[in-house]
Amino acid sequence: MGRKKVLAVIHTVTYGKRLLDVLSLLEADFRLQVVFTAPPHDFGDGVPAFLARLGSAVLPWDQAVRMTFDLALAAGPRGVQYIDAPLITLPHGANYLKRVTGGPHAGVAGLRRQDLLPGGRLPAAVGVPHQADLRELAGNCPEALPLAHVIGDPVHDRITASLPLRPAYRRALGLSEGQKLVVAVSTWGAHSAFGRFDALLPRLIGELPAARFRTALLVHPNVWAGHGAYQVRSWLARCAQQGIGIVPPEADWRSILIAADWIIGDHGSVTLYGTLTGAPMLLAASPEQEINPTSPAAALAAHAPALSPTHPLADQLDYAAREYRHEEYAPIRSRITSEPGRFNRNMRRLMYGLLGMGQPAHEPVTVPLPEPPPLTVWAPVRGEASA
Repeated sequence: MGRKKVLAVIHTVTYGKRLLDVLSLLEADFRLQVVFTAPPHDFGDGVPAFLARLGSAVLPWDQAVRMTFDLALAAGPRGVQYIDAPLITLPHGANYLKRVTGGPHAGVAGLRRQDLLPGGRLPAAVGVPHQADLRELAGNCPEALPLAHVIGDPVHDRITASLPLRPAYRRALGLSEGQKLVVAVSTWGAHSAFGRFDALLPRLIGELPAARFRTALLVHPNVWAGHGAYQVRSWLARCAQQGIGIVPPEADWRSILIAADWIIGDHGSVTLYGTLTGAPMLLAASPEQEINPTSPAAALAAHAPALSPTHPLADQLDYAAREYRHEEYAPIRSRITSEPGRFNRNMRRLMYGLLGMGQPAHEPVTVPLPEPPPLTVWAPVRGEASA
């Protein structure tokens, strides 16, 4: 039986996680064979282990670029001009939040010409999450506008579909009755919250009574890849010894975000997705120079309370809980996607259209997120080897 071949291009763990939601739309179709490849990337160290856990068929990059495929998917631009296939490009996070300033690569990450036309080559389709993104696309790279499809955001849809399971996620994490969960979130880069963790971590350890609070740290996979897992765990060892959950880069963070009572974040995608959960927020970092001024990250930075270095942390959390109004964040949440709940439908239609095949005769269901492991799984005691 002849099968059409679909190539998933996995540059980093973050990109890989995004594509797994997309590839789930091709499950149970015996007409298709999905294979993976990993181009060279500065933050690609965790990709081989990520693909090994999937048990996926992996083609070496130098072999993949010599083959022909019926469809290719990528959440990043590097090297994809060498793939012989109709290519769909997707953002790897929420919207287009970050901008690069200065030099030849200045612009909004994901909407620059080199992002949309890698190697000067037009892809078959450019997937964007929101109708408003078309205006920025037209201004940054008008050649790509005819190829743009407003498809929505898979993470938005998985989180919103899973919100009713919040009590189950909290039980799975091991939270006792009355305990509150603080989730500290960081993107990557010099101006991220992680760049200020040396000041925040002692406060998480020393100012939040263990009887009332539990804490989890969600650090961007690029931090782990850039510094090395050993170094990150070494920096965070004291936190782990104090029972703080250090969520590894391969874990699914979305159910943990849903379980949170507070989120301490920055200008990254995970913090923005946190607006879907109803948890009060404090921003530990919101560098104006790195934020796309037309993005929902800019609106969040202008609205959410900023973490104070001088006031007691527990008091600030209580303040955020009193003053936070979930409905006030509705305009920010609405900028994540203009196709809420419809990513699976739109994306599957786009993929099968490019494959020249009829879709499976059933609705593509948005599956709720699985329960997370207990927080103690991610807090190794002193002397314990980290997996």
